[in-house]
Amino acid sequence: MTVTEQTAAAPAPPSSIAMVRTLGGIAMLSGFLVVLVYQLTLPAILENQRRAIERAVFLVVPGAVSRVDFQLAADGLNRVTEDTEDSPDAIAVYAGFDADGALKGVALEAAAPGYQDVIKLLYGYDPACECITGIYVLKMTETPGLGDKIATDQTFLANFKALDARLSAAGDSLQNAIVTVKNGTKKAPWQIDAISGATVSCKAVGRALNESAHRILPRLQPAVNQLKVEE
Repeated sequence: MTVTEQTAAAPAPPSSIAMVRTLGGIAMLSGFLVVLVYQLTLPAILENQRRAIERAVFLVVPGAVSRVDFQLAADGLNRVTEDTEDSPDAIAVYAGFDADGALKGVALEAAAPGYQDVIKLLYGYDPACECITGIYVLKMTETPGLGDKIATDQTFLANFKALDARLSAAGDSLQNAIVTVKNGTKKAPWQIDAISGATVSCKAVGRALNESAHRILPRLQPAVNQLKVEE
């Protein structure tokens, strides 16, 4: 067989159009499967988040035995009911009460980029002392044995027993920014003493609390009297 005959017998290469169609079909199928899996697992994810927040409220608001949910929206503070419509701009406020119905504090959400991914927190705030009373890590993917200590290190968590979050005289911002400082150098009640070897994650916690407190507390503090067990 001559070279010419071998060339003629070789199969023709697939056309670029056919390849593009095949790859496009695979991409569309993959995208459909991702969306399908997300839709199927979304109810379970939301339920797990709800349960995590429900447990965390009583951890970050000392003395609370019951909870009432509110939303801080453009029109003020509103109690959440079965008829309440979800609003992307509304801020969730979880109010905790003692056995006598007295307000012990509120739990608020905060988030900031950490070393690996966004760290999501729930933190307690006591309007009486204008201080943060605890934090609970809702989501993180920080380095095991280092960054993930922000959820378990008791010395670090002690920063949030009464972290200063007082408002300025004008009431439009925090009097002092909440900041994370190098381990062993904390000198002020609004500072967070970092964990050695996990500074990035600790600073993320400080940024999350500072941003959330700056944004929410000036709007929440004037409406505290509306936080009641019963309307």
